[in-house]
Amino acid sequence: MSTTTTRTPPNTPGRGRRRTRGLWSTIGLVAVGAVFLVPFYWMISSAFKPESEIYRWPLQWIPSSITFDSVVRAWEAVPFGQFFLNSLIVTGAGSTLKVLLAVFSAYAFAYLSFPGKKFVFYAVLGALMVPGHVTLLINYITVGNLGLINSYAGIFLPGLASAFGTFLLRQHFLSLPQEVLEAAELDGCGHLRRLTHFVLPMSKPAVVTVALIAVIDEWNDFIWPLLVTNTLQARTLPIGLMFLKETEGVDQWGPIMAGTTLVILPMLLLFLLAQRYIVAGLAGATSLR
Repeated sequence: MSTTTTRTPPNTPGRGRRRTRGLWSTIGLVAVGAVFLVPFYWMISSAFKPESEIYRWPLQWIPSSITFDSVVRAWEAVPFGQFFLNSLIVTGAGSTLKVLLAVFSAYAFAYLSFPGKKFVFYAVLGALMVPGHVTLLINYITVGNLGLINSYAGIFLPGLASAFGTFLLRQHFLSLPQEVLEAAELDGCGHLRRLTHFVLPMSKPAVVTVALIAVIDEWNDFIWPLLVTNTLQARTLPIGLMFLKETEGVDQWGPIMAGTTLVILPMLLLFLLAQRYIVAGLAGATSLR
């Protein structure tokens, strides 16, 4: 008994339409990428090109020479070293505590039983819908009463509760194989050991995603550090850019681009190192259980 396999001819109308759609999709992706990448490239190149070439017309996309004059001017115009140190401390402490709180609260919502569990979890979801600026006044009054103005703790403490991090990790924890956790419980593992030896190792992409979001939020925060600090020694990098613009003037684009590059590059490098975890981490929050 023989069978006949029918193959689609190489030049059929259907295949031609698919190729055309694929070509237009590629062109669209390239165009969208250019919208984001061209301004970013212009910022980087302007930070390291002679300042006269920034204002040249037609635009000079490739610098004739690499110079660090704008970087030096930006670093010396304002205390960038102090701003950088402040941002490192605030971001490191704030994001670490935020991730720890998200991990423990997500574990409680996923595996513990307590009265009002669903009500509390839906209250956490409701917090996602509340703009952060709504709490600025009450947070400022609280921080002021505690004497934390112009302090690192005053900057990062009000934002430690991460509703999004708790939600994402809780959803990811629920997707883990329950047989492994039940076997650990039968072996006498308590909640802390189950969390550290089983749940967290299996949840690395989700935890890295939450940590990356927390780091970027802390590093780029502008409004709250501006409100809770009033001395240059306590300011962070985003506020430093504002002072740099006021010091150099809005028409001095070389130092401004250099300062912006100094602020963005650490987060860009961190994102490139952690990007492979992001998709896998967000996939755990696709359903509400």
